[in-house]
Amino acid sequence: MVTMALEEYVVDANDVLRFKLVRGAEDLEDEGTEFPPEMCHQIYGDNENIFGYRGLQIKLYMTAGTLKAFVSAKWDTKVDPLKTDGVTADDVVAPLVKVLAPGSFTTSREEFATSLSAAAEAAFRPPGELVTSFALEAAGVGRQFEVLLATEATPGLREYHERLQPWILFFIDAASYIDIDDDSWRFFLMFEKVTVGGEERRQVVGYLTVYEYYAYGRTTNHKRPRIAQMLVLPPFQRLGLGARLLDTVYSHYRSDRTVTDITVEDPSDNFVRLRDFVDTRNCLQMAAFGREAVAGGFTEAMAEAARAELKICRKQARRVYEIVRLHHTSLADKQQYKEYRIDIKRRLNAPYQKEQSQLAKLQKALKPEEFAAAMVNVTNREQRLENLERQFEELETHYKAVLEKVGPDTALLAAGAL
Repeated sequence: MVTMALEEYVVDANDVLRFKLVRGAEDLEDEGTEFPPEMCHQIYGDNENIFGYRGLQIKLYMTAGTLKAFVSAKWDTKVDPLKTDGVTADDVVAPLVKVLAPGSFTTSREEFATSLSAAAEAAFRPPGELVTSFALEAAGVGRQFEVLLATEATPGLREYHERLQPWILFFIDAASYIDIDDDSWRFFLMFEKVTVGGEERRQVVGYLTVYEYYAYGRTTNHKRPRIAQMLVLPPFQRLGLGARLLDTVYSHYRSDRTVTDITVEDPSDNFVRLRDFVDTRNCLQMAAFGREAVAGGFTEAMAEAARAELKICRKQARRVYEIVRLHHTSLADKQQYKEYRIDIKRRLNAPYQKEQSQLAKLQKALKPEEFAAAMVNVTNREQRLENLERQFEELETHYKAVLEKVGPDTALLAAGAL
């Protein structure tokens, strides 16, 4: 009976934790501007559960510019160890403040409210040099944004990055903090310029980190930047700002002759979609990816053009070629579509062909009974064909979604309507 009663005190941390970027004191009372985490396992354990409370609410608010934090927790009921054989409630605040920068937070609502009206928030200027600025209209309102570039040597970057990086633990799976002492890191920080009380302020939107690796096999001083982490905070998502940030990074490196190409470290599914969209949109403007060019299959000329003009690595250039070729393929034309399917499946099937070649060599080297034992877990031809079809269908669905986002004309063409 005690066990069943205690189960009522278990909650999902993702359901009770709420964030907010606060511009002014009035935002403190507006629950409509709160947003939840996507994950909490690095704070509250792999199962993301919190034990010991009913009606639990955890708040992590940050000032939108300087990222000073306020942490609070309240509940309706908390387990009593005297009535539960000594079982105690989890500490919900300590694991949260542990990931925050030292000295950057308070548990006092009054102290946090005071900091919102302090001159420091209005005087805050983010670290780094301006790379680009742009305007966009959202819900009929014009908004202004900036992207700044900083390195470990940039004044104020270290302290600000310590306050900013905890966000990745809640929105990037398997995220980890980086060693900012390494001078090969580059930080692209995006901010929105807003007006509060007649004063212009910068509000953080997100950021992207790049590590500039040495390009082995090239001449001296060549480098291969690798995108490591990218985050656009939830209040700014679905505005196209992720694509703007990624394009800004591309533009920054595009004119640098020492850069061979740009790669990505362990991209998430969301970043894969974003990258495919940006790269496809850019490659559609290139003659090397024109209708006649892609109809003949992927070529080294395409790979080199993508690398030279857009700094796209060869593997990604092949992927973009497949998306662009789908753009130029009418699904109503059975022969065109058949040729497209064969081309994609040939690439998908390449690992299987290599495996078959290795098995043929293995068969010659082993006794029949040894070879039979080695073949127990090897995919047979029927299974491989099923897997191949499934892989193609998943890719095609993804590619169509990319084309639909790039523009309505591309989506219609891929659907066979043009």
